[in-house]
Amino acid sequence: MQHKVWCRAKYAGMSGVLGMPGVLPVMNKKAFEYALKAAIALNCKIGEFTNFDRKSYYYPDLPKNYQTSQNYYNLGVDGSMHIRVNGTMNRIRIHNVHLEEEAGKLIHSEESGADYSLVDFNRAGVPLLEIVSYPDMRNVDEVESYMQTLRKILLYTGVSDCKMQEGSLRFEASISLRKRGSEALGNRVEIKNLNSMKSVLKAIEYETKRQAASLDRGEAIERETRLWDEVNEKSARMRSKEEAQDYRYFPEPDLLPVLIDEKWLDAIKGTIPELPLAKKQRFMEGYKLSDYDTSLLVEEKILADFFEDGIKILDRPKAFCNWITNDLLREVNERKLDIQQLPIRPQQLASLVEIVEKGTISSTIAKEVFSEMIQTGRDPQVIIEEKKLTQISDQGFIETVIGKILSDNPAAIEDYKKGKKNALTFLVGQVMKETKGKANPKVVNELLQKKIDA
Repeated sequence: MQHKVWCRAKYAGMSGVLGMPGVLPVMNKKAFEYALKAAIALNCKIGEFTNFDRKSYYYPDLPKNYQTSQNYYNLGVDGSMHIRVNGTMNRIRIHNVHLEEEAGKLIHSEESGADYSLVDFNRAGVPLLEIVSYPDMRNVDEVESYMQTLRKILLYTGVSDCKMQEGSLRFEASISLRKRGSEALGNRVEIKNLNSMKSVLKAIEYETKRQAASLDRGEAIERETRLWDEVNEKSARMRSKEEAQDYRYFPEPDLLPVLIDEKWLDAIKGTIPELPLAKKQRFMEGYKLSDYDTSLLVEEKILADFFEDGIKILDRPKAFCNWITNDLLREVNERKLDIQQLPIRPQQLASLVEIVEKGTISSTIAKEVFSEMIQTGRDPQVIIEEKKLTQISDQGFIETVIGKILSDNPAAIEDYKKGKKNALTFLVGQVMKETKGKANPKVVNELLQKKIDA
């Protein structure tokens, strides 16, 4: 399987691409640098020279009816990236990375007998980065890992916000089959109209079965482009697949070629952060965290940075990881927020972890404090003092509460003496309930067991 990936950069497109009279296009330098950054992050070879080409294929959703793209001198070629699939590292080759302009959007009327379509030009001319892989993926697990890994790379480098629901990231899959033992791939079929990663995987599964059934019947697979029907979960023929000659490429006369010198290239390289796969490996080895935990931590750069900023303050990687992957992410999901919108800071979480370790509050109370921190952004110590949540370790007070609990639950005492160990857990829970979670659990366990065994 081969993939094409489109992502929109953050800045507006080349001015003049809307074909307004008397206006010539100008390359957007920031968009070009974002594309260059992506090509470097994908280990592509970067030439010193690149230019733009005119793609003379009728585009009804572009005002000038042709697209500005790169064909003869791609920005980056022969790159690669690694993906992890079921614990194994696989290398996926990148054929090329190039920059082009986004087209508009055709809106076809759903009225019966309608003979017109509408054109939405709002996104026409926006910079579009296209990443084309080699056909190195063999199953949906590899495709899913490829999509997720590539998305993280684009997010980490800041090239795109990758919001598929807003059209900032698109995947198009090309599927071709071959006979077992053969090296030659059959004709490839490209699938368009894939609006989510889930749609990509469903389309690949469907198209693989469709092509296999056709080949089993002795039919030839035509090189074509098909549209994915999200509702019926099936593909339908759109058109025969164009060849390069169908686009009649020639150098864009209105845009100057671009020379990429070493100084510029080094400056771009200096802006690329540690990428997710390398960060994941470092977290596993350096902080002794599990594959699952590190996968969650590196999902977003801001989350990984939050984790590392925290352990610089307090060296408790596992404790920080647990708070982030369990409590922080739960709050993010429940409140439907982006992580950067949360008011809590790494130093505040470090303070909470330290307070719990000192025994000032119990882990149960800590979760209550954490929830308050998320809502208000206030420091944990302030919340603890204001709500009088300090953990009770006074043995005399705890013994008094234990006496009451034992008096009220004679059946649980009998169950414990008969060997039912969960009866002790029940009694501990009752003491914690009576003290509103403030009693020191360790002291409660010790005193309770001593009292029952006496």
